[in-house]
Amino acid sequence: MEVKYINPFLESFTNVISTMALIELSVGRPRIKEDEIALGDISGLIGMISPQVKGSLSITFEKSLALKVMHNMLGEAPTSIDDEVTDMIGEITNMVCGGAKKILGEKGYEFEMATPMVVAGKNHHISHQANGKKIILPFTSLNGKAYVEICFQQEEA
Repeated sequence: MEVKYINPFLESFTNVISTMALIELSVGRPRIKEDEIALGDISGLIGMISPQVKGSLSITFEKSLALKVMHNMLGEAPTSIDDEVTDMIGEITNMVCGGAKKILGEKGYEFEMATPMVVAGKNHHISHQANGKKIILPFTSLNGKAYVEICFQQEEA
């Protein structure tokens, strides 16, 4: 998996969270993820396809960070992951992917996005839409952690 596909998603994620939720994130070391078990409490997953690659992106939030993002973005203070938090995570996933799509489009890489799907609960599974390696990047904040997983596979020419 090439960095040219990964960096736009990371840039877009940190931009969305810092501008929309006023939360600063620090990125950790990337690693290969071997299983499908989410490291947080709620995940947004979106599939993407282009002539060059197909893949998917997931963004997983710990409950504490998801609730803080909800509070900062919408002024609401839920105490649990409810339907409104679920909708917000889907929208964040869509915004991150849209931002990355714009960055990649400026570099000549076009792709189509699916509708985001959101899954919640301890130890939920994330099933990526490609057969490539899964890269996971941890993000930390004062309010909790988030994880971005990216999985792409090159399309046959």
